[in-house]
Amino acid sequence: MNKLKKIPVVSKELLFPFIIITSLFALWGIANDLTNPMVSAFKKVMPELSNMQASLVQFAFYFGYFFMALPAALFIRKYSYKSGIILGLCLYALGAFLFYPAAANETFTFFLISLWVITCGLAFLETTSNPLILALGDPATSTQRLNLAQAFNPIGSLTGMIIAQVFVISALRSDDYTEEAYKALTSEELAAVRENDLGIISVPYIGLGILVLIIMAIIIFTKMPKTAEEDKMSLSESFKRLFANSNYKFGVVAQAFYVGAQIMCWTYIFQYVDNINETLGMELTATYFNVAAMISFLVGRWIGTALMRTINPSKMLMLFGIGGVVCCAGAVLLSGMPGLISLVAVSVFMSIMFPTIYGIALKGMGDEAKIGSAGLVMAIVGGALMPVLQGGILDWGGPGFSDVKVLGFIPEVNFSFILPLICLAVVAFYGYSTYKKQTN
Repeated sequence: MNKLKKIPVVSKELLFPFIIITSLFALWGIANDLTNPMVSAFKKVMPELSNMQASLVQFAFYFGYFFMALPAALFIRKYSYKSGIILGLCLYALGAFLFYPAAANETFTFFLISLWVITCGLAFLETTSNPLILALGDPATSTQRLNLAQAFNPIGSLTGMIIAQVFVISALRSDDYTEEAYKALTSEELAAVRENDLGIISVPYIGLGILVLIIMAIIIFTKMPKTAEEDKMSLSESFKRLFANSNYKFGVVAQAFYVGAQIMCWTYIFQYVDNINETLGMELTATYFNVAAMISFLVGRWIGTALMRTINPSKMLMLFGIGGVVCCAGAVLLSGMPGLISLVAVSVFMSIMFPTIYGIALKGMGDEAKIGSAGLVMAIVGGALMPVLQGGILDWGGPGFSDVKVLGFIPEVNFSFILPLICLAVVAFYGYSTYKKQTN
C-alpha cells in the first residue's frame, strides 16, 4: 500500500491529455441528464403521443450505446484512441445540430434519429475514453485514475439537469395550460405553441453541439501519448482471451446489473415520492430529492477515489455494494422520509461502481482491452431492461397507486426496490470474488 501512495495517479507529462480526455466524461453526463426529462417534455408539447411513444426517447438513447459500442471498438483497434474520440465527437455534434431541422419539421421521429446519432457518438467516446484513461499512467493506479476521471461525469449530469429544468421545462408554453385549456386552443394557437416549444427544446442541444466542436478542436491539436495497447493482435485472439477471462465476463454482467440499479433508483424515485405524498398527505418535490441523490453520487465518488489510495478497489467495490444493499433494504422496509432518505443514500454507494467494475474487468489486458471495452459499454443496455421489470411490479395493483401490500405491510412501490437491491448484491459479490482471487 505504501508503494501505491508513492505512485502518482497522473504524471505531470500526461496531465494535459488526462484533463482534456476527462472533459469528455462531463460531456456525456450533460447529454444523459439533459435528455432524461425530454420524455415528459415531448409528451407536453406533442399531446398526441402516448406514454409508450414518448418513452422511445430513452429507447433511442440506450439503443445507440448497444448498437455502436462494438463498431467503435473495432474502429479504434484499427486506427487509434484519438481517431475514435474525434469520430465520436463528430457524431455527437452532428446529432445535436440535427435538432434544428427536427424542430423546423416538427417531426418526433426526426428528434429520435437525432438522439440516436448523439448516442452513437457517446458510445464511441465511452468505448474509447475509459480504456485510454486506464492506460495514461501506471497500471497500479489505473482504477483510481478512472474513478477520478469519472468523478466529472456527475458534474456534467447536474449541469444537464439544471439546463433541462431552467431552459427547457420551465420555459415550455404548453406547460402553462391545463389539459382541458390546451385542447381548447385553436389550431393556429396550438401550432404557435408547438413551434415555440420545439424550438426551446432544440436550443440547448445546438449550444451543446458548439461546445463539442470546441473541445474536438482542442483534442485534434493535442498530442496523445502512445500506449501499450497500440500493439495489435488478431481479432479472433482478442475474443478468445476475453471469453477465457472470468473476471471480464463477470464484469460485463456486474456492469449490466449496476447500470440497471442506477437507472431504477433515479427513475422511480419520483413514484416513491408521489406515493409518500399521497399516503401521508405530504407535498414533497421529487426533483429536489433526485438532485440530492446526484450530489450524493458526486460526493461519494470523490471520497471513494481518495480512499482507493489505501484500499484495494475490489474490496472497495464489495463494501460499497453491501452499503447499497443495506440502503435499498431501507427503501423497501421503511416508510415515509426514512425510506426516502435511504433511497437517496443508495447513490453514495453506487458512485464508484461503474469505473471500478470497468477497471477491474479490463485490468492487465493488452490490445483486447479495446474490444473488451465494447462489452462493458454494451452492458449499459441493462439500464433499459431492468426498469421495465420494476415498472411491472408497480403495475401489480393497476395504474396509479393502490392499497396492495406485499407480505401484508410493504407498499408495492417500496417493494419494487427489491430489484435494485438484488442488482447491487450481484455487484458486491463481483467485488468479493475478485478481491478473493487477488488475496489468494
